[in-house]
Amino acid sequence: MNTREQKLDRGGVIAALAAFGFWGLVPVYYKGLQDVGAWEVLAHRVIWSVPLLIIFLGIRDGRQFLKKLRLPLSSIAWLVLSGVVISINWVVFVWAVANDHILDTSLGYFGTPLVNVLLGYLILKERLSVTKVVAVTVAAAGTFYLAWYLGRPPWIAIALAVSFGVYGLLRKRLNVGPMLGLLWETALMYLPALAYLLWLSSRSELQFLNVSSGIDALLIGSAFITVLPLIWFNMAAQKLPLTILGFFQYIAPSISFLIAVFLYGEQFSSGHAVAFICIWLALALVSIEPFRRARRRLRG
Repeated sequence: MNTREQKLDRGGVIAALAAFGFWGLVPVYYKGLQDVGAWEVLAHRVIWSVPLLIIFLGIRDGRQFLKKLRLPLSSIAWLVLSGVVISINWVVFVWAVANDHILDTSLGYFGTPLVNVLLGYLILKERLSVTKVVAVTVAAAGTFYLAWYLGRPPWIAIALAVSFGVYGLLRKRLNVGPMLGLLWETALMYLPALAYLLWLSSRSELQFLNVSSGIDALLIGSAFITVLPLIWFNMAAQKLPLTILGFFQYIAPSISFLIAVFLYGEQFSSGHAVAFICIWLALALVSIEPFRRARRRLRG
């Protein structure tokens, strides 16, 4: 490996650590907004992300920005659907953090790669190896055990894993970059988000500009929470093999797990222990083969 490749790899690793480390710490940020309704937080996340994305893409793409912005109507229709799905993911996450369910968000995002495997098999007709079948079965067993232990399904974890998995599947159908796609998704949700805030204001239920400057700053800052880690992720994706990049995704739910248990004192029961162990084992099984392939490519 030459010196340039080593530098690129180092930069990619730093960017990946920044992106996934940041995502792992996001619950701390949204804890500061726990007294604001999840739907209002979502609306602000949409509204403030649009101008930030326009500025970033305008600087990045220059005169090509408006040209790249033009998409076929079929792509825009798919982006409407993906925007709805990611909105569901965001609002469930924000609600979960505000209501002391960070541990469930960690479980959900640990389970997302396994949902991806299942969706690939069911929707894209991808072949499932014996190892992947065993992995999905082990993860499902852990989830069912947790549901039995709690007396109810872990709906938050399931909703996050499924919504993010479906979002990834929808975006996979589109030849649209992640930043441009996010701009379209948030722009398409802009008017509904604005209408919702105006409706809250008409009912004197709007938190923005009516509680404290700190809350206002956090709501506006949610745009940076949305966009910044995505910029770093794109930098990492350009410099690292996707197989290697995939291993970094476990950093975020790992940090959230530690935050939930040790910072906010959420209860980690024996049922949670079984579920997490099953999912970690399943992830290890799923990761063995691509990790070996990536190592062979790097050595070759």
